[in-house]
Order: sequence, then structure tokens, then C-alpha cells
Amino acid sequence: MPAPAHGRGGRKQRSRRPRTTDQVEVGMAEAEAHSIVIVGGGICGLATALALHRYHDVWQQGDRTSREKVPVRTELRCLNRKDMIEALAKDIPAGMIRFGCRIAAIDADPSSHGAVLTMADGTTMKAKVLIGCEGTYSVVAKYLGLSPVRTIPRAVLRGFTWFPHGHSFENEFLRLRVGDFFIGRLTITDNLVHFFITMPKPPTADVSTKDLKKVRDVALKEMQDVECPAEIIDIVRDSDPESLNFVTEFWYRPPWEVIFGSFQKGTVTVAGDAMHAMGPFIGQGGSAGLEDAVVLARSLARAVEDADGAGKDAPASAREKMIGKAIGEYIRERRPRVALLSLESFIMGALLVRSPSPVAKLACVAVLILLGSKSLRHAYYDCGRL
Repeated sequence: MPAPAHGRGGRKQRSRRPRTTDQVEVGMAEAEAHSIVIVGGGICGLATALALHRYHDVWQQGDRTSREKVPVRTELRCLNRKDMIEALAKDIPAGMIRFGCRIAAIDADPSSHGAVLTMADGTTMKAKVLIGCEGTYSVVAKYLGLSPVRTIPRAVLRGFTWFPHGHSFENEFLRLRVGDFFIGRLTITDNLVHFFITMPKPPTADVSTKDLKKVRDVALKEMQDVECPAEIIDIVRDSDPESLNFVTEFWYRPPWEVIFGSFQKGTVTVAGDAMHAMGPFIGQGGSAGLEDAVVLARSLARAVEDADGAGKDAPASAREKMIGKAIGEYIRERRPRVALLSLESFIMGALLVRSPSPVAKLACVAVLILLGSKSLRHAYYDCGRL
């Protein structure tokens, strides 16, 4: 079965240069024709593959200084991306993941509602169902006619800090603005804390952005200059150098494109960042991708059950229509949820990194109040069971 690829690259995709992806296939592979191909190997791609694997037998039968503390009133988990990807990947059967595929083009399959993928080496692969989970610069999203994601030029340093004897922080999501810095802190365990810092500008040219220790030192000096709280300084200073991640821009799909964008063509669709890339301001990008995986797998499983109920003599076109209908139901269920998340993240970004006018700032705050963002409403969402 083909499968997922990380969609977190920092450079824009160029049409003349084929994109390297990994893929996950779900279904019985015969030659290079597959029941389902998932392009992308990040959280959403692996989660979608694993969710569909739970129904694998079914598919085979059918073929300035401001401070905000957000207390956690119910269970709230912050997870290390690497740990989550490893946990998802280990439960996917061997042979389902194919690494290093270079997709040069995607075309409609004239014999079905699916698609034909052409690789850089000239080989082709037919997919009865194609799911794009390959992140911000998705080739599947481009095939669907979605606009390229937008970028915000803002330096962001992220990492983890280990406290061998435990820390005294409460189980809360701290968001802190000091001068032009926006800082987030969230406890993971009694010993591990995650943080992120959006910096006013990237380090000067004499500091390599690949030298993350030097980037951290620059951030620490600038944070001390604006009198950042000592507890935050200590967290950043004591962070694990191996955990540091630094980008000079981040990506988002505007909320109006999430509301009105076309996420389906026949039995081809997208999920995760390919559908609703958003900035890191509310910490829901990965969670939304996991929700996509559950809802999509559930919808497709129901469609296959309905197709099996129609009997073996049902034409292939009827089965494809059932699957296409299921994908449409998945999009209708997910669109309101991800549109609200995209809107909230977009507004938070506008407030924190764009320095809006007083009138625009007032409008943004009014929308946030209506959304109820200070209670982390978005984190209490239940997408249902698989």
C-alpha cells in the first residue's frame, strides 16, 4: 500500500521540479493499481493510514507586556511530534509505507473517478482513492485547484526543556507577549515543557540559522533586553539543543479559502495541512489533522459497507459514486470545524505579528471574544469515535 510524507519543508514547490514524498497504500496492490494512495508521511498521513488499516479487512472484501494563562479544566495533552509519528508508524504493517517517491504529475484516471500518479522515473500508479496529506505545498491540493498557501515572514524558535527534578508550572497553556516577542509555554509531563518564541526579526547574517545554539543565544539576549520574565529565560536557556527547531516563516491557508475551497475531485481529496494549513498560534494544526483522519476513515468505511451491501454484481461506477459521496460527507463535516480553527489562528496571527491598526485590533478582539478563544474552546472538540 503507498503512504505519508512530511509537509513541513521551508521552500516553495516549483512546478518543474518533482516533489519527493512517501506514500501509504491501503488495499490489495496489483501491479501499480491500488485501492487507496495516501501522499504524505506526517501526522495526518500516518494517522489516516492507520485509521483505514483498522478497516483493512473491509476494504479487501470490497476491493507589549501582556500575559494570558489558560487553565486546563479537562485533560489537555501536548505531544512531541517525533514521538507521535513513531507511535503511529509502528502500528502500520510492513510494506504499507513506500519512501522516496517523486511525484511529477497527477492526472485524472479516465477509467475511474480516481487519479493516475506519474513518478519522476516515468512509472505510473493508479489510485481508486487519492488522499493528499503531504502538507503545505501539496501536489494533490494543486491538482484540486486550491491556491498556494500564504506565508508570514516571522522567525519562530521552538523546543523542549527537561527538568530532571520536576518543575513547578501548572497544567496550563501560557501565552505571553513581551515587547515584540510572543511566547508560548505548555507542560507535557511533570518533567518536560514545550515552548515557542516568535521573534521580531531573524538573526543577523553573521549568525547561521542552521546553528540553533547561536540562534537560541541571540533570542536569549534580545529577550533579556526587553526584560522577559526570568522563568521564560531559564526555560529557553536550559532547553535541549537537539530539540530546537527554527523557521523564518510559517504557512497558512486563509480562512475564506477553507470556507469556499474545493477539496474534492471525484475520489480525490486532501486532509491535514494540505487542506487547512494554519499558524502555530492556537496549537491545533496537528490535532485537526488527527481529527481529519478519524472522520475520513469513518466515512470511507461506511461507504464500503454500503457498497458491499449492494452485492458483488453492483457496477464499479456505483461503488465509486458511493465512495465519492462519502468523501463529500467528510468534507461537509470537517469544513465548519477547520474553518473556525483557521479563522481563530488567522486573527491571533494578525494581532501578534502584523501590528494592526487600533480599529482592526478592536475587530480582531471582538471576533475572538465571540469565538470564546480564552477558554480554549477549540481544544474541547470531540470528532467522535473511529
